[in-house]
Amino acid sequence: MFEHRRAPLIPKHAFLLRVVRSALLAGMLIFGSLAVGALGYHVFAQLPWLDALLNASMILTGMGPVDAVHSVAGKLFASGYALFSGVAFLTIVAVLLAPVFHRFLHRFHLELANEPEDRTRPR
Repeated sequence: MFEHRRAPLIPKHAFLLRVVRSALLAGMLIFGSLAVGALGYHVFAQLPWLDALLNASMILTGMGPVDAVHSVAGKLFASGYALFSGVAFLTIVAVLLAPVFHRFLHRFHLELANEPEDRTRPR
C-alpha cells in the first residue's frame, strides 16, 4: 500500500487521497463498531435503541457505560464489547494516522539517503 523507502515521495494530491482513504476506512470501522455495540446492548441488555447507541458510543471512546446492565447476557456482552473497544480504538487511530506517520518516516529516510557519508567518523 505504501511506497518503498527508497522510492521518491508521492505527490501531495496522492498523499491527500491516501489520507482521505484512511479516514474513510477509519469511519467505516467506527460505524461498524458502533453498530455491533448498539445491536448487542439492544439485544442482550434490553436497552432501547438510542440508549444502546449511547452506551456503545461511550464504551467505544473509553468514557464508560451510561446505563446499568442487569442481565447476565448483557453483562457478558458489555465485558466483551469493552475489551473489543479498547483494541478497536487503538486500531482506528493507527489506521487514521498511518499515512501521516509513513510520510514523515519516508521523508526522514530519503533525507538520510541523500546526506553525504562522513568518512572521517569511526563506525
